[in-house]
Amino acid sequence: MTTDLRTFIAEDSPVIRENLVAALEEMLPLKVVGMAADEAGAIAWLNDPANTCDLGIIDIFLTRGTGLGVLKAVRSGNRRIKLVVLSNFATAEMRRKCLDLGADQVFDKSNEIDALIRYCGRLAAGGSGDDSEAASLGALPA
Repeated sequence: MTTDLRTFIAEDSPVIRENLVAALEEMLPLKVVGMAADEAGAIAWLNDPANTCDLGIIDIFLTRGTGLGVLKAVRSGNRRIKLVVLSNFATAEMRRKCLDLGADQVFDKSNEIDALIRYCGRLAAGGSGDDSEAASLGALPA
């Protein structure tokens, strides 16, 4: 069963944010339910019990603050949502740091958008998003 994946996006670039929302909502059963351009706004939205989402897509570099601060703040709270980082700065060291802070996945904006879309598709289909379950959910292989 596929349900709309309620998604929050923390991205400082309005152009990237608008294009990402359009692409994800067009290609997937996904609905963007909240957005922020800075760390404080993202933390406030994600930690507000009135706001619900299944997935947070977080950029590392935000208008003020960083996605690392968002990861740390959300993971120290009681929210149990999937958090992925989508950044142009997805070096091996940064990937490790993001995963250590609680990111479920890290994707590079320049060459891993298809992998992000597959991941979101697996989540929307009721899975955990892991590549290992792709075949059982009928998703494209990673």
